[in-house]
Order: sequence, then structure tokens, then C-alpha cells
Amino acid sequence: MGKVIAVANQKGGVGKTTTAVNLAACIGARKKKVLLVDIDPQGNATSGMGIRKKNVAQTSYDLLIGEARVEDVRVATEFKNIDMIPSSIELAGAEVELVEMDDRINRLKLALAPIREAYDFILIDCPPSLGLITLNALTAVDSIFIPIQCEYYALEGLSQLMATVRQVKKLYNPAIEIEGVLLTMYDGRLNLTTQVVAEVKKHFPGKVYKAAIPRNVRLSEAPSYGLPVYYYDKWSKGSVAYQEVAKELLKANAGKEG
Repeated sequence: MGKVIAVANQKGGVGKTTTAVNLAACIGARKKKVLLVDIDPQGNATSGMGIRKKNVAQTSYDLLIGEARVEDVRVATEFKNIDMIPSSIELAGAEVELVEMDDRINRLKLALAPIREAYDFILIDCPPSLGLITLNALTAVDSIFIPIQCEYYALEGLSQLMATVRQVKKLYNPAIEIEGVLLTMYDGRLNLTTQVVAEVKKHFPGKVYKAAIPRNVRLSEAPSYGLPVYYYDKWSKGSVAYQEVAKELLKANAGKEG
């Protein structure tokens, strides 16, 4: 059965979608079957995978509100071993609709259940919030992968995220664990970066990835071409960093997935 991982941090601008897209691409390139699920109303992971939203009939919105099955919304991408469930702006209203629905916390988990065995990894790109959509993701997953930017406010709001994870573990998903913490926008020349890294390692002992994601213009350019950076400039610093992260993740999960 495939491992389900939420890429989540309610703080915006931390490289969450960049991580979800590029991690999916690098895992797929290493011959693992990946499903990338976009449940962010902004839909940046969808466009980052080269999928034109106007050409998609049904999305993760239809999946969450029960108007479509996973087979109806899943689309193949042009990249090795990667399928996708795209998002749409309609998801912005799903928070309100879900409040009135039965089993509103478990809808994503139930929707993904039929296809878990078809993939080695299912990565869920969450919105930058802790609303019902993100709670659906945290209830559906085995673990949470947290990108943190190497900036002054890096740990701001993380206590709230961890409190939510503890609550989900207690009430809905006792199996959820921290998959790992990834440092993004890394610049080793700055004293601030060193301080942030030390602080993050203190809060998450043994969970911080050795590889860190540098500030890299290729990472910023790739989405405008609808490409993960692996397929845009494979040997750029950003791409090499995500390849290293994928290696670490696969090594940590050797024998557990698939």
C-alpha cells in the first residue's frame, strides 16, 4: 500500500507547492509511482505540472464534496510515473460546504482509499491554512512533510501546526507522524540562516533533512513553463537539492511503501 504524505505548513511562502511538485518529480524519476493531489484552491501544483485548469472537467473539489470518484478526477501527467488530481478555485468554497456534510473530516481519506495500492507514494499539496481541507489531508495521511524557510519568522505558527497535528492524532488519525522537516530558501553565508537551522533542529530532533533547498532562479522559473525543475534544468542547484531530498525520503521509507 502506498504511503500518503501531506506537504503542509499554514504559513504561506515557504516553498510548500514547490516542494510537492519537485519531490513528486524526483521520486517519479527514481522509478516510484506517484500520485500528486492538489487540494490548494490556488492550484499552483496543478499548473506547475503543466496541466491547464480550464481543460480539466473535474477536480479535487468534486472529490471532496462527493460528486466524483478518484478515477474520474485523476489525470496522467507527461512526467515519468506521475499522475495527478488537479485543483480548482471552487475549492475556496469547499470549506463552507464541508461544514454541513456527514463525515466531513474523513472525505479525502475515503476518496483515496480505492487507489492507495496503485502508488508507492501519494503526496498531498495542502493550502496555507488549518481549515477543514487541511484537516481532511491530515486525517488521510501516514505522515506530514513540513517545509520551513530559513528566515526570521520560520517557526512562527509552527506551534499551531503541531498542536493541530497532535489533535488530529488524538481524535482522527492515531498513525500520523512527522515525515521530516525541509529547510528552504537556504543561504549558508548568512548568520541568520545558521541560527534558524539550529532552532529548527532543536524543535525537531532527528527529523530535519540533511539536504536543504537553496534560493535558485531555476526553481522560480520552472513553474511558468509548467515543468518541475528536474525537467526544466536537471542539474541546477535547486534540482540537485530536490533529488537529494528524494533520495533521503526513499531511503527512510525503504521497504515500507508499495
